[in-house]
Amino acid sequence: MDTASNMCSYGFMRWDAQRLDVDDEAALPGMPSIRGLLRSVQVPEFPGLTFHEVRAKSALNHVPGESAMPFPWTINPYRGCSHACLYCLAGDTQVLMADGSQRALAHLRVGDRIVGTEKRGTGRHYVTTQVLAHWSTVKPAHRISLADGTTIVASGDHRFLAARGWKHVTGAMTGPGQRPFLTTDDELLGFGRTVNGMEACGDFRRGYLTGMVRGDANLKVHRYQRAGRSHGDVHRFRLAPADVEALDRTQVYLSGEGVGTDRFAFTPATEVRGAMTAIRTSEAASVASIRELVAWPEERSEAWQRGFLSGIFDAEGSRSAGVLRISNAADDILDRTREAFATFGFDAVLEDPGRANGVKTVRLRGGLREHLRFLHLVNPAIRRKCSVDGIAVKSDADLRVTSIDPLGVDIPMYDITTGTGDFVANGVISHNCFARGTHEWLELDSGNDFDSQIVVKTNLVEVLRRELARPSWQREHVALGTNTDPYQRAEGRYKLMPGVIGALADSGTPFSILTKGTLARRDIPLLVSAAADVPIGFGVSMAIWDADLHSALEPGVPTPRARLDLVRALTDAGLPCGVFLAPVLPGLTDGVEHLDAALAAVAAAGATGVTVIPLHLRPGAREWFMAWLSGAHPQLVPRYQQLYARRAYVPAEYRSWLAQRVAPLLARHGLDRQKGGAARGVEPVAMGVPGDEEVGFPAGSLPTGGMPGVRPKGESVVPGRPDGPDAAEQLTLI
Repeated sequence: MDTASNMCSYGFMRWDAQRLDVDDEAALPGMPSIRGLLRSVQVPEFPGLTFHEVRAKSALNHVPGESAMPFPWTINPYRGCSHACLYCLAGDTQVLMADGSQRALAHLRVGDRIVGTEKRGTGRHYVTTQVLAHWSTVKPAHRISLADGTTIVASGDHRFLAARGWKHVTGAMTGPGQRPFLTTDDELLGFGRTVNGMEACGDFRRGYLTGMVRGDANLKVHRYQRAGRSHGDVHRFRLAPADVEALDRTQVYLSGEGVGTDRFAFTPATEVRGAMTAIRTSEAASVASIRELVAWPEERSEAWQRGFLSGIFDAEGSRSAGVLRISNAADDILDRTREAFATFGFDAVLEDPGRANGVKTVRLRGGLREHLRFLHLVNPAIRRKCSVDGIAVKSDADLRVTSIDPLGVDIPMYDITTGTGDFVANGVISHNCFARGTHEWLELDSGNDFDSQIVVKTNLVEVLRRELARPSWQREHVALGTNTDPYQRAEGRYKLMPGVIGALADSGTPFSILTKGTLARRDIPLLVSAAADVPIGFGVSMAIWDADLHSALEPGVPTPRARLDLVRALTDAGLPCGVFLAPVLPGLTDGVEHLDAALAAVAAAGATGVTVIPLHLRPGAREWFMAWLSGAHPQLVPRYQQLYARRAYVPAEYRSWLAQRVAPLLARHGLDRQKGGAARGVEPVAMGVPGDEEVGFPAGSLPTGGMPGVRPKGESVVPGRPDGPDAAEQLTLI
């Protein structure tokens, strides 16, 4: 476990919410005695974690009256946090997308459609799934090499699907590290080695146009005489493919060669066929240029042949029932197709079914392994022909493990959570990643228990509905995420939040959610529905904008960009969402450039409000953070010792200095919400700056209808001050 993964955006909320409130006393291993234990579970998806499933006696936790929190009730589905990143792969690992293309793991985003697998009967099939979460970490690297030449760099904890089941990269036969692990006796499942695509250079574009135009276009010059004119030549180019993607690419490529075309409706939609669009030109010079572009070149580079195969496949290719073929009646096209296949080492055969129209077929052999190598090599525009959805997981690729070599270095690695629990990485089936490396508060020891012992209130929704149905329930604001993140990775397994959201909305109870877990994107439709019935608020925390610093301090946490994608998805759905830019680290993230870039990104994501909160260092967090600082930035140690001498909060002078720096940036990006004013007899001032009495909760993070950061009793919250409780207790290091 990386010490850097102690960076956390949620801290201690010390009130009745700490109680588990469960029935029947039982002892959990390594835990205090608690009640209601059903079972303790260790599952392959979460190696190193124990889930203690309990039956809760109550779901709603009351916030003491002396607290300055702007909500009287909280719900905590989990105790502890399953955010300990174990699975991970190198960032350049190629992940198979739903459209058959590949994308580097580091460049995936939440919501991307990718390929996973599912069991059907006794077999496993490829299916489309979605990226639910994405984050980075730093781990010791191992290289796994396969007999077909495939290599993949992973952590020792990562798992791949072998013929004999899921196997970790490293493990042991006995002792505490005992677990199934890869050896040179294993063979992985998947389609194996493929190729990377290429940028569309000039030769590729001309090759594509040759295949597309020769295969599917009408390109003619009609010559006849007209009275009183030297000639009556009519020049015509028209292309009307069934798929608009091929039309778009052709029009762009022609435009790049200086040939303009007009787009028009070619055929209207019918009951059995959609409308078709075409492009055309009748200019003699344009038609002549096209004829020159698609003439067979004497020298056919590999880039041209890739482009030609891409174009002829879009024009005349098909892929169904496990067969990839290109059909045409012109011998020169068939010859060039076979020649291009041979250039890249494909096994292609010419088949003549004896049709009256003379159409013959070039069929590619080798199954899915060669189909995908072809598709990745030529990158066709028509993606429906590239799907692997529903195809059985079987291949003749030689995926025997030949070596597992530790590289002796720690490198940045990336994780995703998917809807199927797996994905395809470098052509082999890779296990889903479930956890990221932050620690939440749990009433256990301050070491390994933070991320290894997770209490799950399995009957939470049932109990919550019962409590909300009581005549005494006043439908007061209920907050989630104030103690532990409700969208931690355990939520992917137990799926408690949809029931919680439904119960609160059905009872007419306003609620708010605070998270940095991108799994929340799954429940956006439920939140939109709930917002039609009750006021809701949503908050997302973002501590660090600099990518390198994020990797060092928050290696297991979803990246700021991933969290801002969540903000954008929420606001695009019409939901409010405030952002906590916290904690700001003196000397590291309080520079104008850093703050300006972060606030610009927050504004661009559509956040309804933002707050800026400086770092708090409480005992426990202080020791860890100062140890990290002395190694990574020793020159800053004296400054931190001065700022945090005998206190957890920065002094008022620093808050004032930071407020003066932040205020104009908030105004620049339209994030300077105003409070006060003539109605209250005071001058309006910007909200969201450090030291602002209502900085604790940005606009949108609490249910609409009340002033952000203000308790129903009207008491102010002064975050960052040692003389009063603060909403930013959630935004600290632990």
